[in-house]
Parts: sequence; C-alpha cells; structure tokens
Amino acid sequence: MPNDRDSGDHKKNLGFATRMSHGGRAGVKIHGFVNPPVHRGSTVLYPDAEARRDGGAKRFERYMTYGTAGGPTHYALEDVIADIEGGTRCTIVGTGLAAVTVPLTAYLKNGDHCLIPDSCYGPARNFATTLMKDWGIDTTFYDPCVDEAGMAALIRPNTKVVYLESPGSHTFEVQDVPVLARAAHARGCKVLMDNTWGIHNFQPFEHGVDVSIQALTKYVGGHSDILLGSITTNSEEDHRAIRSAASTLGHYASPDDCWLALRGVRTMAMRLKAQEAASLEVATWLEQQPQVKRVLHPALPSHPQHALYKRDFTGGCSLFGVILDPQYDQGGMFRFVNALQLFGIGASWGGFESLALPTSGFITRTAGSGDFGGPMLRLHIGLEDTKDLIADLAQGLRVLN
Repeated sequence: MPNDRDSGDHKKNLGFATRMSHGGRAGVKIHGFVNPPVHRGSTVLYPDAEARRDGGAKRFERYMTYGTAGGPTHYALEDVIADIEGGTRCTIVGTGLAAVTVPLTAYLKNGDHCLIPDSCYGPARNFATTLMKDWGIDTTFYDPCVDEAGMAALIRPNTKVVYLESPGSHTFEVQDVPVLARAAHARGCKVLMDNTWGIHNFQPFEHGVDVSIQALTKYVGGHSDILLGSITTNSEEDHRAIRSAASTLGHYASPDDCWLALRGVRTMAMRLKAQEAASLEVATWLEQQPQVKRVLHPALPSHPQHALYKRDFTGGCSLFGVILDPQYDQGGMFRFVNALQLFGIGASWGGFESLALPTSGFITRTAGSGDFGGPMLRLHIGLEDTKDLIADLAQGLRVLN
C-alpha cells in the first residue's frame, strides 16, 4: 500500500525541482537502480487471441499494442511533461516540429481557416504555407500583439484553430494569451500554443490554452543531443484527437531519446534557474552598450510587453534577441557574431552551451513592416561563467567599431 507521501495531493505540493527529480521513477523505496530502464520493442505479444482483439479498444489507454503505441519509457516521460505543463495527458513525438504539425493536422481539414502569429517558429509557417495550403486550409498570419477585439475580427465562420506562440521565436513578442483564448473560445475555436520558451514558467491551461506544444529538444534534453517534442492536453477529448492524429500519421519517438529526456529533467530546474539569471545579467549589460539599440528580453522592464510577462509568467529562460544600432548593416552583425569565441553559431537552443544566431534576413514577416530598426540576432545563454560571456561579447562589439 502506498503511504501518504505517495499521494497525488502530496506530489502537487512539492516544489518543481523535487517533482523533476522524482517524476517518472518507481520511487526511492524500490530496490534497484535510480533511473528506469529503456524499454525497446516493436512486436507486442499477447497471451491469447482474445487479448489481441480486446487490445484494440484500448488504443487511447496505456495498453501496449505495437511499438509505435509507446511503452513504459515513453509513458514515464509523458507523465513528467504533463506535470510540467499542468495538464492531464501528454503525447511524445519525435521532434519539436512534429509537435507543431500533429495538432494542426488533428483539428484542421479542407475548407478550414487557421490563425497563426506572424512571429511564429519558421518551420511552423512553412507547414502552413505549403502542405496546409495544398490541403485546402487557409492561414492568416496575424500581428502577435493583437488585442481581443482585433482577434475577434480576424476569426471567420470557418476558423477552427487559433495558434499562439509566446514569446515569438525571434522577436519575442509576449501575447495576451488569456484574452486571445477567450476571443477564440467564444467563437468555437481550439487554442494551440507553442510553450517552449515558457517551459514550466507559463502554465498554459490556467490561461485558456487547449493544447500545449513543446520542443523537448531544448531544455528538457538540455545537452543538444536529442530530438523530441511533446503535445500536452487537459481534456480526454483533446487527448484522443491528438493521439489519434499522431498514430494515424505514424509519429513515434525513440525510447532511447525518451530515456535521455528523463535524465535531462532531473537537472532542468537548476539549469533553468542558472540560465535565466545569467541571461538577465547579460541582457542588462548589453542594454548599456552604445552599439546596441534594443534588447528583446521579456523579463527586462524595457520590453514592450513586460507587464504581460510579469502577470502571466513565473520566470523566464535563456533566450532573447538583440537589435544593433542601425548604423551597422548585416555584414557588421556577421562580423560581430563571427568574432565571438564562446558562442556557437546554431539554431537549437536550451543546451548547456551559449549560441549566437543572426536573424536579420532569415525571418519572414507579413503582418507588418518587418523592419526592427537595425540588424538583429538571437542569443542563448548557456552554463558558462557569465563574466566570460560578457567579456566575449565586449570584444565582439569592438569589432563593429
């Protein structure tokens, strides 16, 4: 019999770091290794034909029917991610992009209309403008800072999905999620949100989101060596829609990568805290440099939607944008990035290593001018000593002059 310490209510009262240390494990009073084993397999054997027949009725339950339906390693990770996001059920898929495309496929069909913020993740835009368009699904890319009345005006009779991403991938606009969700639900739309930046610091289901998307490649993995995505829901209806779409499309995640993600979450709370603090220190320093026009970090008071961030988020992360003074061109921004010694030039953030990524000329905007007042780049702050990162940025900025 479990004791009181194993009760669900007790676990809900535990701190985030504690839940991440203990989630998805058998428990501390179980004889054996600390971490659960990796369960690999394609074929599932049944004791008799009747069990095989009856298993078909359990496709949305945790009943192993075939390898692509997942196994104990997948289920353990799904439980941890659902806990992180405050949802009830989670579906793990092989990439962050798959976590975007599966729910869009689940809720949209020929003749439907979808609303996606202009600041969205580039591959999400590509999916909407290629395959979704070919399938007869119309997409409007909207100003991410639209208000409730503006969102209501954008919703058509055939609008089925309002997609959110807050903050935006490169320009870090914070959306008024509760207000936009209210406008969407009033007109019968599903609300999908990419919550990778918020991770656990934004609780999507408390703010009206129906389906929360994360690239577990980032902070959950934490070491830049796995590809995974998660789709978390808070109702059985939405879980069935997502699970059915993922299964029909043949999406699957490697149990080895799931195991690595489980290992990653053990230290994620500490990594996040350290990287959040370091990013704020670096961002504050950059704001004071004459070569920098603006720093796009939602946790800074100078950010245009800082009040929304303070209202809805309990913390930030390590990713933010930098706009250089307009006297510099893209070539100057490239020279700055190339001069950095401790920052790799790469796109996938959330790992232990710092990254600098040029963004001017590489992002698409259609719901506005797309002119941000100067050449722009994105920084991810890793786990290096902050003083070393600042010194590296300082010598890179000197190259501009």
